[in-house]
Amino acid sequence: MKILHLDTNHPLMLNQLNDLGFINEEDYTSSKEEIEGKIHLYDGFIIRSRFSIDKHFLDKAKNLKFIGRVGAGLENIDCDYARTKNIVLIAAPEGNRNAVGEHSLAMLLSLFNKLNKADKEVRNGKWLREENRGIELDGKTVGLIGYGNMGKSFAKKLRGFDVKVLCCDLKNNVGDENCTQVSLKELQEKSDILSLHTPQTDLTKNMINANFINSFKKNFWLINTARGSAVVTKDLVAGLQSGKILGAGLDVLEYEKSSFENLFSDVKMPEAFQYLIDTENVILSPHVAGWTIESKEKLAQTIIDKIKAKFC
Repeated sequence: MKILHLDTNHPLMLNQLNDLGFINEEDYTSSKEEIEGKIHLYDGFIIRSRFSIDKHFLDKAKNLKFIGRVGAGLENIDCDYARTKNIVLIAAPEGNRNAVGEHSLAMLLSLFNKLNKADKEVRNGKWLREENRGIELDGKTVGLIGYGNMGKSFAKKLRGFDVKVLCCDLKNNVGDENCTQVSLKELQEKSDILSLHTPQTDLTKNMINANFINSFKKNFWLINTARGSAVVTKDLVAGLQSGKILGAGLDVLEYEKSSFENLFSDVKMPEAFQYLIDTENVILSPHVAGWTIESKEKLAQTIIDKIKAKFC
């Protein structure tokens, strides 16, 4: 079987697939159109997020047996159409779930303790202790929307704190020793903190809007390490301005290109994003929650193990 690699990955990917007898070819620079011209030569390809895989691309891939996505989500692939062609879809949420859980906790603790603000002030010669008095996580209720690999990882990280952890998920009976499953209404009534761990779907797109935000009984903190499309930024800003949202940790943004590799689809900076940049109770990172040294290796190994289990 011939595999085309469209993005660079951990070296163990090529090494182990070679050892398993696959023929591996790499193309990290050709355009999507150029790849479409030769994709019929391959039985599988492995991609991170270089470009979307649509019907036209899949029609060109006449001999394709599998697609490996080195990441958690498959939203850049027309999954339904791929399945009609009996193409096996392989993702690796197990590979970066620990990294996402740690990053979510880091953002939350940084917000609670004003670490970004305090760091900047000390570097500028300001020693403002009272202004940087933090709050403690103990005693709070953390609400998770989505309780799959990422949500479970974050809940596990919270075990060292005296907190209540609630989750809301489309699937029934997903709660465990780390988290109690509740309705969305109950989560909105009880949560001090909301953390998103959902894939990108029609249901989650623009989910966190003004109506959703104002349905919370308490003022709350927001953490988003899932997908930027879930949050309507202008409504988030309105929530921050009103105090309904006390602060936000955002690893993902509504404005990201679908490849995740660039921020804006055009050069104009949205007004709402300028507010996020300027305000002190928002922490931003460039879609790196699952992007650690360790997760790079674990993501690659997960894809290899799944290919081996299916095709060897």
